[in-house]
Amino acid sequence: MLKEVLLILAVIGAVLARSVPDDDFDAFIDIPFKRLKNSAQRIESYGYPAESHYVETEDGYVLNMFRIPHSPKLNNAKEANRPIVFIQHGLFSCSDCFLLNGPDDSLAYNYADRGYDVWLGNARGNIYSRNNTKISLNHPNFWSFSWHEIGAYDLPAMIDYILDLTGQEALHYVGHSQGCTTFFVMASFRPEYNAKIKTAHMLAPPIFMGNVSEGLVVGLAPYIGTPGTGSELLQNQVFLPWNEVIQRLLDTACSNEPFVHEYCKTLALMWGGGVGNLNVTLLPQVAETHPAGISTNQGIHFIQNHVSNEFRQYDWGTKKNLAKYGSEVPPSYDLTKITSMVYLYAGPADASANLKDIARLPEYLPHHELLEIDDPTWGHLDFIFALKVKEVINDVAIGLTETYDKLNKH
Repeated sequence: MLKEVLLILAVIGAVLARSVPDDDFDAFIDIPFKRLKNSAQRIESYGYPAESHYVETEDGYVLNMFRIPHSPKLNNAKEANRPIVFIQHGLFSCSDCFLLNGPDDSLAYNYADRGYDVWLGNARGNIYSRNNTKISLNHPNFWSFSWHEIGAYDLPAMIDYILDLTGQEALHYVGHSQGCTTFFVMASFRPEYNAKIKTAHMLAPPIFMGNVSEGLVVGLAPYIGTPGTGSELLQNQVFLPWNEVIQRLLDTACSNEPFVHEYCKTLALMWGGGVGNLNVTLLPQVAETHPAGISTNQGIHFIQNHVSNEFRQYDWGTKKNLAKYGSEVPPSYDLTKITSMVYLYAGPADASANLKDIARLPEYLPHHELLEIDDPTWGHLDFIFALKVKEVINDVAIGLTETYDKLNKH
């Protein structure tokens, strides 16, 4: 958390305190904020049709999904039963991340241009899903969730909504980072949903995490990786909340000033663990809505899994575990219940989803394929923001979904 706070403060400092000649000094700097676009507006800005949908989970969270129903390039608006792909974001992110590369290289547009009905999900707590019909956003209980609840409640609610609306029986799933973690939760904790998945594409899946080398995870592990004072002080809170003023400072600064743009690029190195293959020209757009906000429990839960080297439910401590789970330690997810066809995409330079940890998964999965990226520098964010993401990731995933649909055409 300290690293992210320092990052934001440093960028603001670069904007507000950069050196200017004394005779040009103006104590009242007018920063022309850019107008924020939501996912639907981003989609429409490229000439694609966009829809916004809301679904309520069984525990009251209201989730905002976005849809690209068809492609203007294909003239397929009236085509019935277009295959569906549902795409789910990672930690600190939102539906925007699959749109920022533009219509040529973003996964969502690429799928639409190949004839798919594209749906983009948003997990509870991010900027698009901050409402609950039963409790207030300002109540601590609002933030009393980890990625377990996203997998157990959010994904099923969104999938059911999509299938009910379209009248179809199953869809393709693509997740990045936490979007993979939550899929593994759903498919093991609520295994009946495997029947609703045609293929599942796990881009950089942090499931087992014993070999993770990401600095924030490793650095905080001694303090919050096991139940105790540290985790108790931090849990059930909003972490890195999205703030309109701060985000406007960040994205406006990164867009308008060449000097500050380089500064933002340097800070992105600190935040993402290295620019590597990233398309750094996307930084201003990323800064508009990222970080999108999470519950502290989500981060704590990942760090717990790093410490335990197991994939299991949230550890509340012995007393609460006994009351909640009936055991002193939280139960592990039974991955053998995941019967969907799962494609595991692994990057050799990924510090958050280590190749050694991903290599443990196939023994539990009856239907799987492990796809190691043939680039030793491929990292965690490259799966969505790399310069070559279309050819390395998007085309591969789309090709596999198309193959499934051709072989299973009714």
